[in-house]
Amino acid sequence: MNEVLRQEKKFFVNSEMAAALSGRLEKVMISDPHNGPLGYNIRSLYFDTPDDKDFNDKVHGLELRRKIRLRIYDPDADFAMLEIKQKEGAYQKKRSLRVTREDAEALIRGDHWVLLGYKEDFAAECFGIMNMYSYRPKVIVEYLRKAYIAKENRIRITIDSEITGTESSTDLFSRNIPLYPALDSFNAVLEVKYNGFLLSYIKGLVNSVDCSEISVSKYCLARGATLSL
Repeated sequence: MNEVLRQEKKFFVNSEMAAALSGRLEKVMISDPHNGPLGYNIRSLYFDTPDDKDFNDKVHGLELRRKIRLRIYDPDADFAMLEIKQKEGAYQKKRSLRVTREDAEALIRGDHWVLLGYKEDFAAECFGIMNMYSYRPKVIVEYLRKAYIAKENRIRITIDSEITGTESSTDLFSRNIPLYPALDSFNAVLEVKYNGFLLSYIKGLVNSVDCSEISVSKYCLARGATLSL
């Protein structure tokens, strides 16, 4: 089980500003090894309760809330990352567990019992939460990400573009799923993540683009396209 606790700030930026900022970050930060010319692909399947508790908690701005998802980077992968992301005041805590493709597919079918085959306490916690509250898959979100890293204060800056989603399929590993735009292609989501404080030169680069801090969730963006907020 991997755990990360850090502050996280999000911004909307247009595609022109995103490209300009990416060029500046490449000169002073470590480029994620998975970055390609356009970034790397991320696909997540989000789970929620029958009454959409996690979605509504986010929409209503609750200070303590969570999201549960399975994440992959390639439909041909033989594993997925089961993650719980929790909002705790100013901090975001993300915990993740690598599960086999077969167990990920079982979770999608509603078979949470496969989690008891893992020795990690986090797996048992996920089983308890998902089973007690009847978590089921709700929406797939897919996008391109460019990421930059600074070792100090575990700083990570990501630029997510081409954000799409679908509620008509929960086949996380399919190469052909119908996707609709969750955010127009002229905009992207900038995320700034760090422990403690943000280094001044990086803060200056982020402030060099015209953007305003927002509270945005790609899960809610994808579901908001079909649900009335």
